[in-house]
Order: sequence, then structure tokens, then C-alpha cells
Amino acid sequence: MALAGMLALSACGEDATAPPPTAATPREQLQQTLPTYDEMVAALKQIVGEQNGGLGFQMWAAVVDRDGFVLDVLFSGDDRASEWPGSRAIAAQKANTANAFSLDNFALSSANLYAPTQPGGSLFGLQESNPVDPQVAYDGNPALYGTENDPLTGKRMGGINVFGGGLALYSSDGVLLGGIGLSGDTSCTDHIIAWKLRHALNLDDVPAGVADGGTTDNIIFDTNHKLEGFEHPKCFDTPGRGNHVEIADNLPQTDPVGPNP
Repeated sequence: MALAGMLALSACGEDATAPPPTAATPREQLQQTLPTYDEMVAALKQIVGEQNGGLGFQMWAAVVDRDGFVLDVLFSGDDRASEWPGSRAIAAQKANTANAFSLDNFALSSANLYAPTQPGGSLFGLQESNPVDPQVAYDGNPALYGTENDPLTGKRMGGINVFGGGLALYSSDGVLLGGIGLSGDTSCTDHIIAWKLRHALNLDDVPAGVADGGTTDNIIFDTNHKLEGFEHPKCFDTPGRGNHVEIADNLPQTDPVGPNP
């Protein structure tokens, strides 16, 4: 009995001195929230097959955490030759951009940065501020590009991109966890597909932005050829792909930001 009592006291002492559990980091929270790699690929393939305007091309997607480390790189086609090879790095660059210039209480998409980064704009030169690391971007075996073992995974490529396709990722309780980037079609369609994929991943609890009355980070199309504020040029559509302006303008209704029910 005396020994049992001593053991009980010892256990209590250990419990009392044990460090309190720590909250998950944004990286851990994002990893826990993301579906499996195969599920993300399936979601991307489904969305690419929808009416998104543009050219109807296959897409690259990349996800980065809050520190800019690449977590996933994937593509929608049958193989890596089905997409523009250059769009792999652009997708990661767009993801990095949206993450790098968004906050817990304010989101900017890469599309929102087009007008202010043009000559004479208030953010001119921003696109040169965080250059891509070419050793990271082009390192590794190309046969692994767009797989779970893509050489970008776990590395920080950097880069700033100032046209559509990059969006910040927010948890269902509004915490900024990282960014997602899409590339492979027109920049307007890249934005549309990125928005739909972010919604499908339930990572779009956007707190505020420059679009839709200050509520979202949606693309804002130029209407008078002056590229003011946070506007982005219109793109073009091939027959049968839908009107990208109408599709993008309706995204807050068809794929609303906020936690999915």
C-alpha cells in the first residue's frame, strides 16, 4: 500500500510538471486540414472540366504554408506533358505571392496586385522584391514534377506574381494558413479555378479584401482601360468555355467564401 501510494504521488507530480499542450502551428493546421493528395488531384480534375472561361487547358496547382514552404504540387492532366511546363513554377510563385501579401484580417489575391504594380502604380517594383530561387525551382528529377515527391516539396521557392491565380488559404475559423496557386490557362481562368479549388478544400474563410465591397479577394476587372486601384485586365474565351467575366463576378455566389456547411 505504501508503495502504491508513492507511485500515485509520483504520477501526480509528473502530471503537474508536464508542459501544457501547444497549439498546432499554421503549417500543422494546414497539413491536418488538407485532404489527401489523390483527393486534391481529383478535385482539381473535376473543376478543370467545368465552365471556367479561357482556353480549357490543363492546370498546375501548388500549395505553400505560411512560411512559404511548398507542401504540394499537382496537375490535372494525364501526365506532366499535358500542361505548360513553365506553369509549374508559376503556380508555386502565385501561391507564395498570395500568402506573402495577405494577413489574418485581410486577403490580397495575386490578381489584386496587377494594377498597383504597373509603371506609375503605388506598388511598382513589388514583383522584383522577392525573387524566385532558381536552384529550388529547377532542381531535381523532372520525372517527379507534379507528384507527391515533387522536388519543390518542403522547399521555399519564393517569387512574386502579379496576375490572376494566387489566393490565400484560411482555416474555417479564419486563420491564415498559407496560399494556393494555379497556372496553365489565361490568368483570369487561373483565378477562377484557384477560387473553386480553394472552396472545395474548405480553406476560404476570407476575412476581408479589396473586392465585393471589401469582403473578398476576388478578381476586379478593368472597365475603362485605366487599370486603377486593384484592377486586372480582362482575358479571352474560346467558344464553349463560358464567359470568364460573368463566371468570376459570380464566384461569391456560386462558391461563397466562409466555412462550408
